[in-house]
Amino acid sequence: MRLMEIMTTDVRTASATEDAEKAFQRMRNGRVRHLVVMDGRRVVGVLSEGDVGGPRGSAMRAGKTVGELMSGQAITASPTTTVRQAANLLRARNIGCLPILEDGELAGIVTVTDVLELLGRQTQLSPTASSRFKPQHGSKWKPIRRLARSQRPPLFPR
Repeated sequence: MRLMEIMTTDVRTASATEDAEKAFQRMRNGRVRHLVVMDGRRVVGVLSEGDVGGPRGSAMRAGKTVGELMSGQAITASPTTTVRQAANLLRARNIGCLPILEDGELAGIVTVTDVLELLGRQTQLSPTASSRFKPQHGSKWKPIRRLARSQRPPLFPR
């Protein structure tokens, strides 16, 4: 699976000269945790909720610009990058998002949450085709059968 299949194309951006408090308020109102910082059409960094101190970081943001608090040198990916490569990159660099660039232009963003949601959808348990248990009531799990103590074979035969 490629990032183009899971990326968000409605990317929230900020300029490096924008007031950090205003950027944080836009993040809260838009319910996003990352803003891609742009200089014209070029990605120059990422501003995360942690960079601005979160809800209790108003003292940290006071009088500062986005450029002063952002993480510079954004790690980016292309739309054809595999989800596995992206997950390894996010984990290795300990970052929360990857701006997606196509032909040098910002095309989308993929976050750790996007990767985890994909993982959650793919790992939903279901009974296997070879399962002998075919429940009538819709359950996917085999019942646990408990044997009476007298029916159990001894652990250590004498």
